[in-house]
Amino acid sequence: MNIYGIIILTALIADFVVGVVAGLLNVAHAADEVPAEFADVCDAEAYAKSQEYLRAKTRFGLVASAFGLVLTLVIWFGGGFSFLDRLVTGWFSHFILQGICFIGILVLVKGALMLPFSWYGTFVLEARFGFNRTTTKTFVLDLLKGLALGAVLGIPLLSAILWFLESSGAYGWLWCWAAVTVFALVMQIVYPRWIMPLFNKFEPLEEGELRQRILEYADRVGFSVKHLFVMDGSKRSGHSNAFVAGFGRTKRIALFDTLVEKHEVSELVAILAHEVGHWKRGHILKGLVLGIGHSGLMFFLLSVFLTRTGLFDAFGVAPSVYAGLVFFGMLYTPVEMALSLVLNAVSRRNERQADAFAAETTGSGEALADALKRLSLENLSNLTPHPVVVLLEYSHPPVLERIRSLRNPEEGA
Repeated sequence: MNIYGIIILTALIADFVVGVVAGLLNVAHAADEVPAEFADVCDAEAYAKSQEYLRAKTRFGLVASAFGLVLTLVIWFGGGFSFLDRLVTGWFSHFILQGICFIGILVLVKGALMLPFSWYGTFVLEARFGFNRTTTKTFVLDLLKGLALGAVLGIPLLSAILWFLESSGAYGWLWCWAAVTVFALVMQIVYPRWIMPLFNKFEPLEEGELRQRILEYADRVGFSVKHLFVMDGSKRSGHSNAFVAGFGRTKRIALFDTLVEKHEVSELVAILAHEVGHWKRGHILKGLVLGIGHSGLMFFLLSVFLTRTGLFDAFGVAPSVYAGLVFFGMLYTPVEMALSLVLNAVSRRNERQADAFAAETTGSGEALADALKRLSLENLSNLTPHPVVVLLEYSHPPVLERIRSLRNPEEGA
């Protein structure tokens, strides 16, 4: 095994080991007693259920991760990549068709082998804790729709990337970066308007106190919105959420129906104020710019390693653009791990700013704090995650930190 193989193998194993250690630390760090902030709304039985949910999700996640790692190693050291490469080059003479088949088959095989985990997570784990509302029909339809969208959107984009890398010489990575950037910008418009409705129904929020209060708030803070929807999140899960998506005329606010059912008007307004805060503080645009910058770095590094025959030798495959995409993705693992630490830290900072915006513009942080408490209880959230897990995985600050900051802004500053 050459240096590329050693780096990739080490990175894959290290990523798994870090996940195992983080999961075990997280479970061990769970507080024995209900945190003081939740003592008035959470009894010992409900808290014990949230801890059991944490343990069950952690065990399941570790088993799924272990299977995924073993699957990758079996394909690698069992000669699966070289076999597949010989197969597609025998089928087609054009590199784009070869690449689509090579990458497509890998995606389909891994997806099929991981499908039992998705099924178990939905119909056993989530059902055990009262969250699952997905029917077998919905599960299958979601799978088929996802495959169809992957083909309709992914194949043209992949074809463009393969073409630019193969035909544009040293500047191919720049063309790829431009193509992916245009794709990402277009998806900001296409996704909320046409793709999301393929999976969920979006009904206009009916006239009443909630709609009036939200529109009054949006007008007061200068947030123009014409599309205010309730999404049938209960079709799949008992979990609750809310989001703002799209740009310009496609911009829409969506509340899960489970959220509307379980929260008071003041809490719902506070939750939306938090989402609006992301827009008013420029987090959406900054996130898009960060994502574009990230893809530019990735394509530049890809262009460097596509010319290194050692990368292909590590997998026993002849050099090709399409195989290089797959192998570079594995080589990129350490960079991705490091960048995720930075991106998660930025995201947690943004969440704090959005919380502060909500508290400032609604006149108090109490309503959002109450909403976070209720959401945490409904979702059986881990109230006391280990700091290492927060550092590695959390895009939001822990809920206790958020509640304390909302109630004591000076303390959280």
